[in-house]
Amino acid sequence: MLGAGDVREDVAILSKRILAIASAGGHWDQMMRLRAAFVGHDVTFVTTHDGLAQRAGVVATLVPDCNRNERWRTIACAARLAVLILWRRPHVIVTTGALPGVIGIALGRLVRARTLWIDSIANGEEMSLSGRRARSLATRCVSQWPGVSHAEQVEHWGAVL
Repeated sequence: MLGAGDVREDVAILSKRILAIASAGGHWDQMMRLRAAFVGHDVTFVTTHDGLAQRAGVVATLVPDCNRNERWRTIACAARLAVLILWRRPHVIVTTGALPGVIGIALGRLVRARTLWIDSIANGEEMSLSGRRARSLATRCVSQWPGVSHAEQVEHWGAVL
C-alpha cells in the first residue's frame, strides 16, 4: 500500500520542468489561457514585458523583447534564454509565438527538451515568419487555424481563444 510519501515521490517523477515562453500582448494572453495544462508541473513562465506576470498572478522571468531588425536585442534575448535554459534544464518548452520563442526552441533542442510551437491565433491567413522558422526546429508545431495547418502542413489541435 502506498503512503503519502510514496505518492509525493511518484508525482515528482511524473512532474516535468516546463519553460513557457510568450512575448507581450496576444502571445502572453494565449499562454495564460493554457495555464491549466501545466498544473502539477514545475513551470517557469518567460515574457518580455515587466508587469504582465503580476497582473496574471504568476511569477515570470523577463527576457529582452526582440525582432529580426534588432540584432543587439536579439543577442541579448538569446543570451538570457541560454542562461535560463542551462539553469532550469526544462524537459519541455512551450511557446505561443514571436522571436523569443523561436530562440527558446532552438536552444532547448540543444539540451534535448521537447518543444512545442503554437502559432498565434492572429495568424489566420498564413503561418507567421517565426512559425515558419520554428517548424523545422520544434518537436511539434501547431496552428490554431485548420486552413493554415493544412496549407503549412502542421498540426491543428483547436484554438486557444
